[in-house]
Amino acid sequence: MKVLLKSARIVGSEGKFENKRVDILIEKGVITKVAASISEPKGARVIKSKNLHVSPGWFDMKVNFRDPGDEVKEDLHSGARAAAAGGFTGVLLMPSTNPPIQSKSEVEYVLKKSASTPVDIFPAGALSVHIKGEDITEMFDMKKAGAIAFTDDRKAVKDSGLMLRAMQYCQNIGSTLISYANDPGITGNNSVNEGIHSTIAGFKGTPALAEEIFTDRDIRICKYAEGKIHFATVTTASAIRLIKDAKKAGVKVSCEVTAHHIFFDDSMIAGYDTNYKVKPPLRSKEDVAALRKAVNEGIIDVICSDHSPQDIESKDTEFDFASSGIIGLETSFAAANTVLDGNENVGMMVDLFARNPRKILGLDMPQIKTGESANLTIFDPSHKWTFTDEDIISRSYNTPFVGTEFTGVVIGIINKGQLVLRESLIHEVVN
Repeated sequence: MKVLLKSARIVGSEGKFENKRVDILIEKGVITKVAASISEPKGARVIKSKNLHVSPGWFDMKVNFRDPGDEVKEDLHSGARAAAAGGFTGVLLMPSTNPPIQSKSEVEYVLKKSASTPVDIFPAGALSVHIKGEDITEMFDMKKAGAIAFTDDRKAVKDSGLMLRAMQYCQNIGSTLISYANDPGITGNNSVNEGIHSTIAGFKGTPALAEEIFTDRDIRICKYAEGKIHFATVTTASAIRLIKDAKKAGVKVSCEVTAHHIFFDDSMIAGYDTNYKVKPPLRSKEDVAALRKAVNEGIIDVICSDHSPQDIESKDTEFDFASSGIIGLETSFAAANTVLDGNENVGMMVDLFARNPRKILGLDMPQIKTGESANLTIFDPSHKWTFTDEDIISRSYNTPFVGTEFTGVVIGIINKGQLVLRESLIHEVVN
């Protein structure tokens, strides 16, 4: 493989070419030259566009690939293709599969099966056995096998004692604990935000209080244990205030928001479209405004996709009975870039999508300099385009974004010696 990126602006690499437009030559997966101008080598694939940008490869901190157990919805290879289309060279795989990723054998299965994909797939191990919140898993064995974080995904840990012990154990083995802050005693089985739109639609709602209570609890546990914690899929203004105060107090806390939670609000449920049924639910306009502000202020560290494939049978039913979740890998950057005006702050977007996730998880940051293995995302933050069915790479189609006009497009990735281009858009973007 020989690739030449022409007049690409480097963002997020901290080298001498940061924020400069240069040519980058990649040969056999290695960056062999970075210069103001490079002659086109024979046989090279040349990539150029009006506003070409390149950054260290992006990393998605929350994806579900349904493998093992529900491969009809997604498997590791189809999920990797969707991730590559969305600009991600690495992902953190949630453990809520069937069976869960809860021992070294499941971790080894994921790593072995995904070894040939162009995307680095890192498994997160289950925090509790069978994700029931009763007994801690064999975290150390999973860590040695390759698990880089521990979480019960969308199941909150009800037992505060278990959360404390898990946090202390993660601290001892140098792993990241990820919390889903949601008091199930308050939430129940409700699937929409409590507010005027849930009342009009005739649904029982989930109040912001459920997220606030468990966010406060886990921050207190983290402070007591002198550990660190990452909050997954924060959705409410009240939780953001708690996290902001904790950071000011020196507690080692970080958090993420999904792209769809800063793009949509709970008014979308008026049409009873099950593609808007997600967990946690879409929140009020006031919450969405608070989330966007928190991103711009650096309180929110990461934007993730929370990619959650569902088959037609799981979504084509009454709202109450539909499964939660949307596919998000192909759209998360474009959605976030559009509402946050990322074209005006590309560095912030690269921090959210590439640098901060790796920092939180303790992973090495790819560098864009001669002699380094190419782990790159190629994108244009100003290109306007409309998302269609043809842009869906996932095995599932549960997304509300079809027909949406975005600003900012992924052109492709280079990783593990492989070049993957966004084929449905390549003729539109690349000269």
